[in-house]
Amino acid sequence: MSIRKQLITIRPAISSIQQDLEMNPEEAFQNQTLRPILKFQNELLLAVYTEHVLKHKGIFYQLTIPKRLEFIKESLRKDPLLKHILLGIILGLFTQEEFQLYLIHEKELKKRIGDMLIQRLQDQVGYFDE
Repeated sequence: MSIRKQLITIRPAISSIQQDLEMNPEEAFQNQTLRPILKFQNELLLAVYTEHVLKHKGIFYQLTIPKRLEFIKESLRKDPLLKHILLGIILGLFTQEEFQLYLIHEKELKKRIGDMLIQRLQDQVGYFDE
């Protein structure tokens, strides 16, 4: 089996994804590639973010839930190292064809990935409880 097929095969199916013929390329890429990869890599994304929280002396744990949500958002927007590590976790599971498409729409897709990461981490904010 080719690496391309292996990469696609390991991704979980997401039944809520609707295939719409009127989707622009970025939306289709988000639904067909990014969402399954984010779901597949969820445990690793949470582990990396937990380490980020611990490196900041546990300030996160002293915050209220709304402040934690803001902390997540701001840390992903303002910490380039964290952002690049998380982005690498996602890009590392692209096929060569997906990576080429990513490069064509890089600005928009980086924004989508960032927004999806923020939402995913915020939705699981309870995971980070001590």
